[in-house]
Amino acid sequence: MVTKTAAERRDEARQAFDAYFSECPSRKLLDRLSDKWVTLVLSALAAGPRRYSHLARRIAGVSQKMLTQTLRGLERDGLVSRTLTPSVPVRVDYALTPLGESLMPLVAAIKSWAETHIGDVEAARERYDVDNA
Repeated sequence: MVTKTAAERRDEARQAFDAYFSECPSRKLLDRLSDKWVTLVLSALAAGPRRYSHLARRIAGVSQKMLTQTLRGLERDGLVSRTLTPSVPVRVDYALTPLGESLMPLVAAIKSWAETHIGDVEAARERYDVDNA
């Protein structure tokens, strides 16, 4: 067994959850959270539990496959819960977990910022495209 100095152990601990390091697990979480469908699904669930069909109607442009994959990933990460109600047909509801709710102030702020500043971003894109044509 290799012994390590206290400084080496502290350095390892610091790097363990530093997204700038390629092996950091938080990098995978950042990748998931930066997905547009994730942001939209979380925002849609902020108002309360929703059925799959409601989410599919609310989020324009999402395919059935992408919505299913997004919900499964969010459920796996502990951000969304899935509740099955035995009936005919079976009812499935999705809701934010407490962990998912803790993320909502950030998601809401990003969504709001994007909606507020899209005009500025589009103008900057047009200027860039003209300047770099």
